[in-house]
Amino acid sequence: MNIRPARVSDVPGIHELVGTFAENKLMIRRTMAELYESIQEFCVAVDDDNHVVGCAALHVFWEDLSEIRCLAVAEPLQGHGLGRGLVDWCWDRARQLDVTSVFALTNSVQFFTRCGYHPIDKSELPQGIWSECVRCPAFPECKESALIRVHEPTGRLSRAESRYAAAPV
Repeated sequence: MNIRPARVSDVPGIHELVGTFAENKLMIRRTMAELYESIQEFCVAVDDDNHVVGCAALHVFWEDLSEIRCLAVAEPLQGHGLGRGLVDWCWDRARQLDVTSVFALTNSVQFFTRCGYHPIDKSELPQGIWSECVRCPAFPECKESALIRVHEPTGRLSRAESRYAAAPV
């Protein structure tokens, strides 16, 4: 398996994978147009035949805050490290962009904890992140937890670092 930045040719595979999870009410459905428009946010895991078997997106909200979205791994391949690889790819990409913190809204708290994220109260996240909630199959009965990872401060603290500095990674 290989994890790499997504290409426009990967959109049909991403769409199918995200659609499967959306049908099971595990994530927000994304249209093909949305996926093409945000392709630069995505990474994919591909098999030896270059078929998409996993995906994730890093969406930047502000200079110091980004979100992992659309994390999905084909069911037969779950539990083999692909999810962790996709999450790590997003973390590395955030660091390359100088974004100091990455959060996820998820039902997979233990998974994200193993990836270095720690729980945070949803109310600590800015209002702007909630714009897509009305599209969620669980809306308005959200049962997802918020988890965040913040990299070590390097001198002057950014807003995210000072806000979430309780448990830097």
